[in-house]
Amino acid sequence: MRSLVAVAETESFASAADHMRTSASSVSRHVASLEKHLGVRLVNRTARSVTLTEYGLQYSGFAQRIIHEIEEEERSLAGLTTSITGSLSVVCPKWLGALELGDAIAAFSVRYPEIELRLELGGVQDRSYAFLDEGYDVSFHTRPLRDSQMRLRRIGTLPFVLCASPSYLDERGRPEEVAALAEHDCLAHEHESSWRLELDGHQQVRKILRRTFTTNSYLALMKATERGRGVALLPLRPAGDSMKTGDLEALFSGAHVQERSLCAVHGPSQRVPKKVEALLDFVTQWFNDHPMPVPEPLAHGLT
Repeated sequence: MRSLVAVAETESFASAADHMRTSASSVSRHVASLEKHLGVRLVNRTARSVTLTEYGLQYSGFAQRIIHEIEEEERSLAGLTTSITGSLSVVCPKWLGALELGDAIAAFSVRYPEIELRLELGGVQDRSYAFLDEGYDVSFHTRPLRDSQMRLRRIGTLPFVLCASPSYLDERGRPEEVAALAEHDCLAHEHESSWRLELDGHQQVRKILRRTFTTNSYLALMKATERGRGVALLPLRPAGDSMKTGDLEALFSGAHVQERSLCAVHGPSQRVPKKVEALLDFVTQWFNDHPMPVPEPLAHGLT
């Protein structure tokens, strides 16, 4: 189509070839292929001139309109990848969205009001690419990525701490070593089968033996822990507030802490859209600017 339009404008295969930065034979082949496809002659070729037939005049006008529309659409798509505008859909687990990640994304929306932002809490599936099938641009989570085709970016670190209510510990006793957890009632997130705990730079993996409460919500897990149901591994940010009020107490003086990476996953595109890049840059910086304050009792335990 481009070759035919160039021939129509220049009335010469050689001039059309110069315009398209190719050879005259290539232009001639393109036009001949188009004539074969349409079943009509588009160009009259003589030794002295090149003119369009009636069909050629009609089809070259049509081709010119099509090419113009294609170029307009390509410019529009290029604008979506190079400008921080348009719609942006994000999905993350409920507990992440209800805590600091929700604060960070809300701040991003204020910083970039020209982006139409959609934030969905919950619905994050085990399949790493499921969020793309459901129309989301970015998925946040704290679990390992199993699909190497997806693009992953580490945003920050989320500390977790073993906690229980003072009333529970007064009744059942305060464990002095990790092995003693086998004698305690354990509250766990549904995705947890064991706890990875770190002490003095060494990691220990403790299988959850006496699971007495299971939920898919860390907020519900914290409420059950505050009410004395047992021991739980909780995100430090909400648990830290309950430690300050005395509703929760860190086990082992807060010496056993687990850190999980907060990661953002997006599709395997060669060119990351600017709006996605802006979101990831902003959220990463937000976590750097808002470190998790360690409650005083826990800070003493960590020193």
